Amino acid sequence: MIWFISISFLLVIIVLTLLMSYELRSKCIHLLRSVLPQSKRKIANAMQFAENMHQAAAPEKLQSHWHIQQWWILIAGFFLFSSILIFAFTRPINSTRIEAEYLKQTDPQIYALLNGEILSPPPEVDETLIQDALIEATRIEQEYHAQHSGSIDASQIESPVAHAHGALDSSLVDRKWDKMNPRYKQRLLMVFKIMKEQHGYELVLLEGYRSPARQNMLAGNPNTTRARSYQSYHQFGLAADVAFKRNGKVVISERDPWAMRGYELYGQVAESVGLTWGGRWKSIKDYGHTEYRMPGLKKTKEMAELLTSEGQLNNTIS
Repeated sequence: MIWFISISFLLVIIVLTLLMSYELRSKCIHLLRSVLPQSKRKIANAMQFAENMHQAAAPEKLQSHWHIQQWWILIAGFFLFSSILIFAFTRPINSTRIEAEYLKQTDPQIYALLNGEILSPPPEVDETLIQDALIEATRIEQEYHAQHSGSIDASQIESPVAHAHGALDSSLVDRKWDKMNPRYKQRLLMVFKIMKEQHGYELVLLEGYRSPARQNMLAGNPNTTRARSYQSYHQFGLAADVAFKRNGKVVISERDPWAMRGYELYGQVAESVGLTWGGRWKSIKDYGHTEYRMPGLKKTKEMAELLTSEGQLNNTIS
């Protein structure tokens, strides 16, 4: 669009200049009149050459027009060489190769663990499955309190699920992988792979990158998090919250024995690839949370922008 506007503006200037200057207009007309006859001659010569080339291709002209037939070899070679160049410069760039080179330079440890294999993120989880999981988790929590609270109405009890996962029900939640830094993303994807292949648990991403505004909103409830903006690894693309998928449904609640066993295995696998698991924390246990505490990380706005932009390497490749 910018090029179109620039060219149009340039053409308007040229037309106005020609209309305003008689001398310039006269010189242009004279130049065109001198060039056109030469162009006609060149076109006629080109047509004659094309006709000679056409005749030289005939089998009966093989002996008499062999010197012209050499042009066909040159033309074929030119088009072959051009096609190779076009393919080389227009073929799609392998984004996984770009990420592999990035990891090889910035994080040799995870590159070695991957053994050169760059993992691709799974599809984004359906939002309705998350909402259904939250409803089910709240129901399980209320039943648990009803069993342990005697005659107290369970519906009147404030559920811990509202603190731990209720904030997921928000338009501010980012369930995409594009802002995760590759150093964390590939570790997490490796955990996803091990959990599915070795333990039979399918993981889903509940939240990856978290904006500073959302972090401050969550920090307003000390039962959810005490970290404010740029104090959480979420803002740096180095943390995520996950849950499980069972029989086509998302399972969040730690009250579910199957899910709790999954969280324990998840923590073990995550720690084995160098991640920190929220289930080890003493103040607020966050079983679905892992983060990569990158050595030497300075928790500043500039560093957050840098690390999340590195996570978008694949999206900036055209």
